[in-house]
Amino acid sequence: METIGGIILGLIILIILVVVHEFGHAWAARRNGVVVEEFGVGFPPRAWSKKLKNKILFSLNWLPLGGFVKLQGEYDSAKGKGDYGSASYWSKTKILFAGVVMNWAAAVLLFTVLAWIGIPKILPNQFTVGADTKATKEKVVIVTVLDNHPAAQNGIKSGDKLLKVNGNEISSPEEFVAFTKANKGKEINLEWSQNGVITNRNITLSSQGESGFFGASLGQGEKRRSTWSAPIVGVGLAVQLSYESFKGVGSLIGNLFGGLFQQFSFNKETRTEGSQKLNTLGESVAGPVGILGVIFPAAGKGGIESVLLLSAIISLTLAVMNTLPIPALDGGRWFVMTLYKLRKKPLTKEKEEKIHGTGFMFLIGLTIIITIGDVTKLFK
Repeated sequence: METIGGIILGLIILIILVVVHEFGHAWAARRNGVVVEEFGVGFPPRAWSKKLKNKILFSLNWLPLGGFVKLQGEYDSAKGKGDYGSASYWSKTKILFAGVVMNWAAAVLLFTVLAWIGIPKILPNQFTVGADTKATKEKVVIVTVLDNHPAAQNGIKSGDKLLKVNGNEISSPEEFVAFTKANKGKEINLEWSQNGVITNRNITLSSQGESGFFGASLGQGEKRRSTWSAPIVGVGLAVQLSYESFKGVGSLIGNLFGGLFQQFSFNKETRTEGSQKLNTLGESVAGPVGILGVIFPAAGKGGIESVLLLSAIISLTLAVMNTLPIPALDGGRWFVMTLYKLRKKPLTKEKEEKIHGTGFMFLIGLTIIITIGDVTKLFK
């Protein structure tokens, strides 16, 4: 049930973020004299539609995977009145990147709210305003559990929070590790929380310490709260994470092509290194199923802050990805349009369809591959 609830929650949030993106395109198009024919939530087949007072057809569609905006004369070569193609180069630029701006603004808003109610520390040098920041440590949490060790044998799972040991509150991972080391092989009384249910039980620690006397790795989060500086933190963190996202995309592309290139090497060690790069890449990349079926259910356990944080990061990711010069995405459409303008060559409808159609098929293929990986991880 948790997975199903997470999928539904994730689906709703993804639709909202994509609709926000598409609203940016529609708003910018109307501001620049381009006719918006349809604003759709989800993808066809159409379930319901209504003509609005501003003459835009608003539709709800059966495939709940985002949304779309249909502009009149969407091709660069269209020259009729109200066509997208007849707009100026600067107007097209604003229309294409308005979705990016909306997603970035949504991320800033979410980060601002989080800074005010308490934002988790997710980066070592995370942006904050020191004079207006109150940091508080969270409960010690179980990160991973080893099989056939005291923690696993007593039903302790990843994500559980350690509360007390022998009646004393656990204030840090280091404190608990030192305690288990001092009491190896002995029976202790441990209190922990699992999905909000508190358990108190006597546990006998292992006497061997190769993998720890308790058999689990621990972590401890930190929340930072701001007041008047929350909007500043919102903007600063969005800028910082945008930079980290661009770095991450660069690393991802480098590992992908580097790993593929190394696969053709005659050197066995080089081929092995290439395989490791591709395996690491596969583990670190998540698609729709991974986000909806794994990440959102896990975030749901962390409360509203985790859901808001993940939503902000996804919104920021949508903004970053759509600035990249990948055909079929906003950045790709702008790049192709600009390239043909600089070359002073006409971008015909046929050429545009071929370029972006190829890019779209590549993205669909990539999504299918990642989805297969997500499903495998989900069943594991």
